[in-house]
Amino acid sequence: MPLTILVLVAVVQGLTEFLPVSSSGHLALIPLLTDAPYQGRAIDVAAHVGTLGAVLWFLRRDLIELLLALLPASPHSPLADTTSPDVKRSRAASRRLIAALILATLPVILVGFAVNKLDPDWLTDIHTLALANLIFAAALWYADRKGGLAHGIADMQMRPALIIGLVQCLALIPGASRSGVTMTAARYLGFDRVGAARFSLLLSIPAIGGAGLLKGIDIISAADVQLGIDAAIVAVLSFGFALAAISWMMRWLTRADFTIFVWYRLGLGAALLLAIFAGVI
Repeated sequence: MPLTILVLVAVVQGLTEFLPVSSSGHLALIPLLTDAPYQGRAIDVAAHVGTLGAVLWFLRRDLIELLLALLPASPHSPLADTTSPDVKRSRAASRRLIAALILATLPVILVGFAVNKLDPDWLTDIHTLALANLIFAAALWYADRKGGLAHGIADMQMRPALIIGLVQCLALIPGASRSGVTMTAARYLGFDRVGAARFSLLLSIPAIGGAGLLKGIDIISAADVQLGIDAAIVAVLSFGFALAAISWMMRWLTRADFTIFVWYRLGLGAALLLAIFAGVI
């Protein structure tokens, strides 16, 4: 595959995976805008694996804290049950967050399996991509204004986690954006912007990791050396672009709202509809 296409896939995937703008929707546009053949599912998943590495690195301290909370406390450990109430509350909150992430992940696994079996045609339709950008941009705008700022990620309970998990199933619609729908749901439920984004990032880990593992096994089984090299290039580049995008987004959300993403998605959806009606795509 041409290096320019590999770089383009990495840039698009890396910059859009964790922003609420739909990475899959942008990847689907590459063949339409470049006249190049579809880069293939293996390259798409390699790009996702690169972004997985970026989110693991960005959230490394959070993940270490969650893992430590699962370890049994020892009387000689700083994590012992006899420590301060603050430490106990922190460990309890971490364990609750782990349970919330597991619960929120289950719905998309079940629905995704069913959709993969049925493989409905409308999931690859360009009209779906255009309309989804418009609809879910409006939903994000509404949730960001209606939702309060009373809750942080440490306040996550099972009920809101399940709701966010159910809403995440809408991400199977191209253009909906997994990050977008989960942040929208979290904001509607009253979680602050940084907390909503952080929970969405954590929730991406099992989803991306599962897909990457399955496709990685396929690539190794195929014994296609060139495909393996192409996938490695895309994964490394996606890692860098995704890490930059995550860092920027989290800084942005500490001082601003989601309006910039809403306007971008409205513009993209409108441009796609105009191009469809004009017969350009």
